Amino acid sequence: MIQNNIFSSYANRGMDLENDINITNKYYLDKNIGIIYKKPTPIKVAKVIYPRKNSALITEAFYEMPSTTDYNGIYKGKYIDFDAKEVKKNKSFSLYNIHKHQIEHLKRVYEHGGISFVLVRFYVNNTTYLLETKDLINYINNEKKSSIPISYFETNGHKVKESYIPRVDYLKVIDELYYLEEV
Repeated sequence: MIQNNIFSSYANRGMDLENDINITNKYYLDKNIGIIYKKPTPIKVAKVIYPRKNSALITEAFYEMPSTTDYNGIYKGKYIDFDAKEVKKNKSFSLYNIHKHQIEHLKRVYEHGGISFVLVRFYVNNTTYLLETKDLINYINNEKKSSIPISYFETNGHKVKESYIPRVDYLKVIDELYYLEEV
């Protein structure tokens, strides 16, 4: 019983923040503010059974390739790409929670003039921070530690206002950071 709870909570980590972002993105889309979507994880179906004539059940599948980040889209003429992470109990964000290929992807987006970042929600202070890719890379290159303390997010990140609608207004932070003009 305990193991099932462990696997269940591990498998669903980040889902609260992702749910809030998905609701926010729907609001942005409905209000024609931005077009940002959750990227599907690329899987390859290996085995399918047909329990009934009109239904199929996937019984075996595997990840076709490593996925990049969680979200991408366009906002005020700029490509936007980011990953969302949650920290439930700690006061630091473990770099083991973000894969090297995801960091490289964010770095490439940044280098090509796109907007890239990570959104990290810390439950210890009930705050979500936007950390730009340049600051993430700076920390990784200069600190040589396996986790980023919450104090780094407080100093170098940007608090994201949370409310009923939109739930996680990260585009307001993007406006403040990039001074994007109305299109």
